[in-house]
Amino acid sequence: MTQQQPTVSPKVSDPKFGFNEYAERLNGRAAMIGFALALAIEYATGQGLLSWLGLG
Repeated sequence: MTQQQPTVSPKVSDPKFGFNEYAERLNGRAAMIGFALALAIEYATGQGLLSWLGLG
């Protein structure tokens, strides 16, 4: 007995939420911008970020 393989693949749409490629790319870019801003704040004020926020 031989097994048949399907001839047509289902068309699956990209997920609209959760861990998808677009969400991960956007999150990475936001993290890079936030890190760069934190460094800029520390350089401009001469204080650490926590001191600047009044937490340290």
